[in-house]
Amino acid sequence: MEGFAIVLYYSNMKTTAPAPAIRVYNLFGEAGDLPDVVHCETIASRSVLHDWTLAVHRHARLHQVLLIERGGGEATLEGRVVPLKPMQIVNVPVGHVHGFRFIPGTQGWVLTIAAEIMDEALLAAEGLRGVLSRSAVVRGTPQIRATMKQIFAEHAARDFGRAHVLRALSAAMVGLVARALAGESGGGSNAETDLFRRFEALLEQHHLERWTVADYAKSLAITPTHLNRVTRAATGDTASHLILNRLIREARRNLVYTNLPVSTIAYALGFEDPAYFSRIYAAATGLSPRAFRAQLHGDEG
Repeated sequence: MEGFAIVLYYSNMKTTAPAPAIRVYNLFGEAGDLPDVVHCETIASRSVLHDWTLAVHRHARLHQVLLIERGGGEATLEGRVVPLKPMQIVNVPVGHVHGFRFIPGTQGWVLTIAAEIMDEALLAAEGLRGVLSRSAVVRGTPQIRATMKQIFAEHAARDFGRAHVLRALSAAMVGLVARALAGESGGGSNAETDLFRRFEALLEQHHLERWTVADYAKSLAITPTHLNRVTRAATGDTASHLILNRLIREARRNLVYTNLPVSTIAYALGFEDPAYFSRIYAAATGLSPRAFRAQLHGDEG
């Protein structure tokens, strides 16, 4: 296999001319939801359509990592321009603004992992989520490369147990990427990073209880304003948006993996009015819960 890049949630950019607004994509240039457990493509397959330049953009519910096999270029990560060389990983967390300008002919693979899969793979107590919440370019490893090849091979096949195997391999991949990131940063932390990790742990424990920003801030013994500063520094997003996104991801998981009626899912998520839940879901994703589920069934057909 020639090219190689990992992307856990992926999109498009342009560094030369400022855009009027940061575009939000699922896959770069596409509005539809991620239809599979993961998405796999080469760097060239999408980049060649855009003259090897993917303009700055962000993904609301996708985490990205690229591993360059051959060639290079530059990445724009939260306003920083970083050169890209062979065997480097680019980690792009959910919601971070990013873009790429590749040297024509650059080879690499791109893996896109849905936020729901990340939620299943990352346990709050292990500390990986905090490490992976940092956009960065670091050196890849042979083990990461080998795991990526396995993921691409499994994705291309349609063997029994494919979804389960892809989830397991993706969990291994994000663990290896977190290890590489922690290794280059020395595994260090500071007070703000620790606060964000504690917020994430609380979010996992209490998102179904519909805690507000004030509730989380009180539990952390800080003000809501301080909490927003912490979340913006870590992810570029507000605490309230992160709380909403966590709830939407839980709803999506129920819509995908259960046959529960939409009204039952709404009540389970703490909504008293299923119609209000549907409006919130549609505003966040572009599709109503029923339309999202119908789209999934259409993809399976």
